[in-house]
Amino acid sequence: MTYFALFFTYTGAIKYEKFLKSKGCPCKIMPVPRKLTSNCGVGAKFTFEEDINSVISEDIEKLFKVDGEEYTLIYEEE
Repeated sequence: MTYFALFFTYTGAIKYEKFLKSKGCPCKIMPVPRKLTSNCGVGAKFTFEEDINSVISEDIEKLFKVDGEEYTLIYEEE
């Protein structure tokens, strides 16, 4: 599955990229697509095949499942 994470801060995005890479999960930091919103304007796109709850951190503002050009919100920090 492909996911796109939004972050509260740029630092959180960089920290999360390092976290995913330490788990052997490829991750690409990139600008947030226009149809999504973000506090910092930077997001992380990654593929993860295991339980997604195991990689949700306090740095994530929102997490979307990506299917082609469609984004489905699956997690939002309250």
